[in-house]
Amino acid sequence: MNIKRVGNVILAVKDLDKSVEFYHNILGLPIKNQRRTWVDLGQSGALISLHPASLTAKHIGNSLENGIVIGFVVGDVKSAIDELVSKGVKVYREIVERDTGKNAIILDPDEYMISLFEPSFIDKDQQTSGYHGFTPV
Repeated sequence: MNIKRVGNVILAVKDLDKSVEFYHNILGLPIKNQRRTWVDLGQSGALISLHPASLTAKHIGNSLENGIVIGFVVGDVKSAIDELVSKGVKVYREIVERDTGKNAIILDPDEYMISLFEPSFIDKDQQTSGYHGFTPV
């Protein structure tokens, strides 16, 4: 086997339109490809792919039950959480600060957990300083 990279993370969702609204319009992920029953979001690296669960099997479970967590690196986790709360996004775990950085967890419409991580580097030049939350400053 010769795996090159992770291509995408596929999420079975209850309501495709509601999930596209969340990932595209609220989180700001660009739509890379869209078909009637499949939407790829992201620019480079691994994509988030949304697929209606009803086409393959009954939607059962969520990441609270099955342990799936999607992780995004953000420039400023506090401003990201403030922005998302103002848009009605549910916070599962408030910001926690550790040696490696700050982290909070939100929930998507299907209760998949999304980790928002602001890394802390000893060398501040490595830190992404041009972003607050999801948007460039």
